Amino acid sequence: MATKNTTAFKSKQVVKKLLSVLVPRARDVIASRYGLGENAKRLTLESIGKKYGITRERVRQIENYSLEHIRKSKEHKETLPVFEELYSKIDAMGGMISEGEFLETFAKDDSGKNHIHFLLVIGEHFSKEKEDENFKDRWHIDSELAEKIHTSLKKVYEDLSNEDLVAEADFIGTFLNEIKDIAEKYKNEEIIKRWLSLSKKIGRNSLGEWGRSDSSNINARGMRDYAFLVIRKHGSPIHFRDVAESITKVFSKKAHVATTHNELIKDARFVLVGRGLYALAEWGYMSGVVRDVIKKVLDKHGPLTKQEIIDKVLKERYVKENTIVVNLQNPKIFKKDKEGQYYSVS
Repeated sequence: MATKNTTAFKSKQVVKKLLSVLVPRARDVIASRYGLGENAKRLTLESIGKKYGITRERVRQIENYSLEHIRKSKEHKETLPVFEELYSKIDAMGGMISEGEFLETFAKDDSGKNHIHFLLVIGEHFSKEKEDENFKDRWHIDSELAEKIHTSLKKVYEDLSNEDLVAEADFIGTFLNEIKDIAEKYKNEEIIKRWLSLSKKIGRNSLGEWGRSDSSNINARGMRDYAFLVIRKHGSPIHFRDVAESITKVFSKKAHVATTHNELIKDARFVLVGRGLYALAEWGYMSGVVRDVIKKVLDKHGPLTKQEIIDKVLKERYVKENTIVVNLQNPKIFKKDKEGQYYSVS
């Protein structure tokens, strides 16, 4: 959440002064269009046109004329320090910032946000890029910088697979390596994360890891996804009770122990490697009960001694050695050759 910022000016007073240069109908059109009146709702061209019995195109003409009239007025010149302050704040926040975050730093209510937004519209040095499939609504003060940010964000996204999860520090480093020739003042973690948040296609999960925003690793949709993330973060096999506890703590989602266990059993991403201990299949653990693991080991390596089998199975399962030995005694599945090595018969 953005922190509240302060300004040396009162945005509503400044806007009121700027609107005073307009005739009543034009003033009402602008106030309605930008939510500057008692009602903070921004009205469409069509709804304003119905109010006055004119076409939406005529409303657009009135809007455009009014904005230019304000920009050329002496009242606008008298308020230039206001626009200089807004320019400095955008520059300090990275030169380009999402509209939502910027407005949120100055006001919590819609009316206050609308007044700051209107000042950005009036300001000659502020450019808005509308939301599209790749990015959120955003404002910038430097077109060349904006293009570099856009290009770099797209490249970082293209280099990600749907399964990738990257630690925040590494992801920031990757982005910095991608973006070229930017001012040193912008090369800090807060600004880079602000730029990264402009993208609709990359995102950050609750564990501080970055990836594609449509991936279940970032946009977790259920208990199994939450479990995958906490086990991956843990980095080694973990008991399902601890998985449930971590889900509740990290994601603020009540995870019942029995439900968590059932979900882990059903998902091929998880492998039971001991009594209640689960690992991720992507770590290379073999699936199945102990006898299945022994069989897979023998199928992969060929005949092995009892100790060799024990050593390899213990890398896959957290079990007692005797459990492995007992499973080897099943003559329907395993037999021993003349050299004392075991092999699979089924």
